[in-house]
Amino acid sequence: MIKIPFFKNYLILFLLLLSQNIFSQKKTYQNHWEIGDNNSIIWNLENDQNLPHQDNIEMAGTRVAGIISYKIDTAKNLKLERQIFFPQIHPIIKETDPNWFVYRAYAKETFDDENFPTIIAGDRQFAPGPIEFVKIDGILTFQHQPSKSGLALKRELFPSTDQRLFIEKCYLTNTSDKSIHLRFASKNREITGYTKNDIYFIRQIQNIPGISNIAPGKTIEFSIEFNATMSEENSPSATHFEKKLLKRKTFLNDLKNSLQLNTPNPILNQLFEFSKIRAAESIFESKLGLIHSPGGGRYYVGIWANDQAEYVNPFFPYLGYGIGNESAMNTYRAFAKEINSDFEKIRYAFEIEGEVPPFLLDRGDAAMIAYGASHFALANGDQKIAEELWPLIEWCLEYCHRQLNEEGVVKSESDEMEGRIETGTANLSTSSLYFGALEMSQSLAKSFGKKKSTLKKYEQQYLNLNIAIEKYFGAKVEGLDTYKYYKEHQFLRHWICLPLVVGIFDRKEETIKALFEKLWSTNGVHVEKNSNNEAISKIFWDRGTLYALRGTFFAGATEVSLEKLSEFSKERLLGKRVPYVVEAFPEGNMAHLSAESALYCRVFTEGIFGIVPTGLKSFKCTPRLPKDWNFMELNRVKAFGEDFNIKVFKLKNQTKIKIEDHFGKVLLEKVLKEDETIEFSFK
Repeated sequence: MIKIPFFKNYLILFLLLLSQNIFSQKKTYQNHWEIGDNNSIIWNLENDQNLPHQDNIEMAGTRVAGIISYKIDTAKNLKLERQIFFPQIHPIIKETDPNWFVYRAYAKETFDDENFPTIIAGDRQFAPGPIEFVKIDGILTFQHQPSKSGLALKRELFPSTDQRLFIEKCYLTNTSDKSIHLRFASKNREITGYTKNDIYFIRQIQNIPGISNIAPGKTIEFSIEFNATMSEENSPSATHFEKKLLKRKTFLNDLKNSLQLNTPNPILNQLFEFSKIRAAESIFESKLGLIHSPGGGRYYVGIWANDQAEYVNPFFPYLGYGIGNESAMNTYRAFAKEINSDFEKIRYAFEIEGEVPPFLLDRGDAAMIAYGASHFALANGDQKIAEELWPLIEWCLEYCHRQLNEEGVVKSESDEMEGRIETGTANLSTSSLYFGALEMSQSLAKSFGKKKSTLKKYEQQYLNLNIAIEKYFGAKVEGLDTYKYYKEHQFLRHWICLPLVVGIFDRKEETIKALFEKLWSTNGVHVEKNSNNEAISKIFWDRGTLYALRGTFFAGATEVSLEKLSEFSKERLLGKRVPYVVEAFPEGNMAHLSAESALYCRVFTEGIFGIVPTGLKSFKCTPRLPKDWNFMELNRVKAFGEDFNIKVFKLKNQTKIKIEDHFGKVLLEKVLKEDETIEFSFK
């Protein structure tokens, strides 16, 4: 046996520990992305060691949507796949199609880089160089490094705002010191399909020069367009792609200048900006008028009681987005046509422009519609709109009242998860939303002079339901005094947050503990941690996380909520799946459904700033300024028919709130006590 000197033992141990540390560092994942200038995030690949990496992003206009998938390998080479949807074109159903396809019948096609135009540079075929950086700012940009021929390619991908057209704008820059002779050959493509009564064409058209010489430092621009037409329509053109790009940038700039969040946390500010884009862009022309649809590759030209009526529509008045407000009204008008004198269940969706048969499953949809429509009507601030929506709201409230069981809570066959997980005969979600709708509806009824008997009726139903929710759902679950999701339920469920959202705080401390200590993960709140079902325990839906954060802020748990919000936001903005919040996993594989982005913004408007409408021109506000923040602002708020700012800031040992119009005229200024709620009216 060879003896090793004592110091050598330490040297070997040190080298072993060092090698283990290096190995562990190689395995440690670090974010690809960082926040850039002008409302962007940047992925700079110069020192990126976490390759390969792949992701996708959805972008949409009123007649097109595109899911652009990108993969960058270890050599930093890019592979692009463009899945383009034309929502209003409905292919004829083939005998080989599954039965459900009738509900997802949109013309679509996928294009990869095999169809990129052939470019001959000198005597060699051009191949794009490795990726230098990727940028997302409402437009998806890929900057390639110069190739061997000295040509640097830049690509910008974006949808047309108003045509069946998706555009890939390309720039070739000569980075060498010599002129380069270029020859182009297009690879155009056309796919023919059939609707019930017509023929449609999906085309890839490359608008490229034939032969060109490019001097040192100069750039040649060309475009690749993906469009669709019916037989008698003229093909949209991307030849004037600068105008199409300007329209997209105008849309993005309009959103930037409305409902502006300003906090000391740049990640929250940026994800809020991106969330406005995703929530607002997914509005499509349809036979129902302009309507908001979830997107995600599966849900177009359709509306749902949860995604549209409940999640996104109440957000549009705050954003001041006219097209969004119009789409909201079209949603509620569609549902209003379905109400009936017998109070039979209302349909929960209008898929494929309402042309396909509805599923008649009571998911608590009447509660969803009443909760969303009453909030929208109040925040919109228009009495004519409120009066138009009132019959729908009133019907939905009466439907819920007729569904009360013997214990006084609302029966429903399911919830918005549509039977994926057991919900019993009466679930906490439906009763909580009905409770919130009763509160909003009382304020709405007061705002345009409804009879005192109507107000008295809703007030009594509101008080009775509050008691019934506590008696029926209040329970010790997994050792915590929180809520059962349904009577026989034994496990914590993500929707135990909903009482907090609608202002029921009786069990807030341990409900918050359940959400943030028992159900929390790196992807937010899981649907359920079920020791009897491992598959259920892996499921998360961002809508649950966003409702939870809104509720916990509203309930006053500011510091822990901010910690969780910051963690969650960093993952969604700069992590592995960017730049929006998502729908679900594993179902949908974390699709970028759009209404969830509205829910992210509502964490701030209704959670951190605590805005609750109390009339067509009034609201109450309970701001939750974190202890380490000196200020927070919501500027250019467009709700209640106004344009105003809410500024909360620390001044020595005091917290002050200032409400001002968009010109800076102070409408209210007040020193706040802890947890104080202020009431404000524009009258």
